[in-house]
Amino acid sequence: MDTVRRKALKFAIAAIGAAMAAPGFAQPAGPIRLALIESMSGPFANTGEAVFRNLLWAVERVNARGGVKLPGGARFLQLDRYDSKGQNEEALSALRAAMDDGARIVLQGNSSATAAALIDAIEKNNERDPARRVLFLNYSAVDPALTNERCSFWHFRFDAHADMRVTALMDVLKDDKALQRVYLFGQDYSFGQAVLRESRRQLGVLRPDVKIVGDELHPMGRVKDFAPYASKILASGAQAVITGNWGNDLTLLVKAAREAGFNGTFYTFYGNALGAPAAIGDAGIGRVIAVADWLPNVQTPQSEAFYRSFRERFPKAADDYVHMRMQLMIEALAQAIERAGSVDTVAVARALEKANVTLSGQSGHMRAADHQFQQSLVVGVMDKQGTPGVKFDVEGSGYGFRVVKTIPASRAEMPTSCRMSRPD
Repeated sequence: MDTVRRKALKFAIAAIGAAMAAPGFAQPAGPIRLALIESMSGPFANTGEAVFRNLLWAVERVNARGGVKLPGGARFLQLDRYDSKGQNEEALSALRAAMDDGARIVLQGNSSATAAALIDAIEKNNERDPARRVLFLNYSAVDPALTNERCSFWHFRFDAHADMRVTALMDVLKDDKALQRVYLFGQDYSFGQAVLRESRRQLGVLRPDVKIVGDELHPMGRVKDFAPYASKILASGAQAVITGNWGNDLTLLVKAAREAGFNGTFYTFYGNALGAPAAIGDAGIGRVIAVADWLPNVQTPQSEAFYRSFRERFPKAADDYVHMRMQLMIEALAQAIERAGSVDTVAVARALEKANVTLSGQSGHMRAADHQFQQSLVVGVMDKQGTPGVKFDVEGSGYGFRVVKTIPASRAEMPTSCRMSRPD
């Protein structure tokens, strides 16, 4: 190419760039960036990867229908992942990196302690730097304080909090007339403490005849051998264990209990996935109980189609970990952005306060008073695949969860002590 042609091309490119920068020139907007801050390495890496699959599927669904519709044209969602390594300081570093990358919507859930740290950091950032305000969408951090005394305008929780989940479990436990001795066991941080605290309170109200024969917390993510704990549970004479444990802390616990010969019941928050059913095997039939916002064996055609669609997208047995609430969360976000007509953080937050979404027969709405999502809950009991009510198993284990109790949103709802400070 000769010098004259090079100069002409350079001028043309510069002219096009200037025209695109001029006011009123319509140019394609970039994607709306969502920053997932989770443990992608370390002892809880499997939980972070499971969340990523769920959110990726939800984002793909929104993008497949053309993205989020805005006055200037539709925009796609883009999910970026940041590794917190299971540490609060790493999560805060990831938050700063995500903001520097242009993300104004943060997603996190696996650890209430991390969620609390993120809420504090986001509150300070949003007050100090209004041009870079951030929203925090929480799908799993269920310490009740996060939507009570520590509630924030910038934080929205899409999972039922611990007290709501305990209430659902107690709706089943209270009817077990043979139960006389219970062991409370959990991870030693805000969430685990909240589960045990509320379990003690509700047992005292609903089943004062039941004796608490153990009440113990353990270091989160640090125990490799739960055999000593299992021995203590066995020696206590407990007929049931109530635990909020999740990830490897749950899988290793139920495996150790099985090997120790414990034949009691586990009342769990997360016993329906991530290796727990396979770890306990036949010993869990009729004895592992889990509470969730939705289970694969909710027997409706819409629910079945939803679950089959996820398994088609992620066919590996090890990837069988789907949560309806994460799908509803992304749907609520897309709805809020469209109603706000912009990606302005405050405008989206105000629209998100009014979110009311339905997907595959499951509905939920955001309560503006404390930003706690309200939805129905289900309680399931473990059984072999193929038995009545257990069409689908979990992770190829041969075991699934039969729904034994459905709690409508109106009954799952609990009062809040939130006194929220709102931007002008």
